[in-house]
Amino acid sequence: MTRGLFISFEGIDGAGKSTHIASVAELFRQAGRTVVLSREPGGTPLSEKLRELVLHEPMDALTEALLMFAARREHLVKVIEPALARGDVVLCDRFTDATFAYQGGGRGFDWQVLAQLERMVQALPDGALRQPELTVWFDLDPQIAAQRLASARVPDKFESQPADFFAAVRAGYAKRQAEMPARFARIDAAQSMEAVGADVGRVVSEWMKRTAA
Repeated sequence: MTRGLFISFEGIDGAGKSTHIASVAELFRQAGRTVVLSREPGGTPLSEKLRELVLHEPMDALTEALLMFAARREHLVKVIEPALARGDVVLCDRFTDATFAYQGGGRGFDWQVLAQLERMVQALPDGALRQPELTVWFDLDPQIAAQRLASARVPDKFESQPADFFAAVRAGYAKRQAEMPARFARIDAAQSMEAVGADVGRVVSEWMKRTAA
């Protein structure tokens, strides 16, 4: 049976990651794979309801983190794990790295508490943690991201944060990459959309070849 694959796409709001997920999905479909597209927070009816609370309601930092991981647990149990068991490719717009970046970096919430929640929520029967095998990080200067978002849509409570918040989020992503460098691929998201797309395609194609080897 074909092995399931799990790829996440990360970056601050405005980095453009969502734009390129469809092209990655097409790469896998051309290779004959079944693709499941999802997002976090979200991915299930309950997780989508929790997403609305997290994105629009003011709350304590711990409450926010707990809701993120509650939504993630539902997402794992109902969507991600079944898809991987079937041998599908799961492409997820954000996963746990976003929680460390936004709640840990941006909010300044305790990194070790987040790690403890991660172990609780993502534990596999063999004791390992479910993590993406590849994380494509769209790294972008917060000032450029803010310019891109200025006329995009009505911002949620995260998108409306000041630039120093996003600088801390970006630093959170960098810290997470330093902790788990083997699965991270950093993309310079300040490039043109075409250049970013080419970099993403190259990274994923090379990773597909290594995975198949």
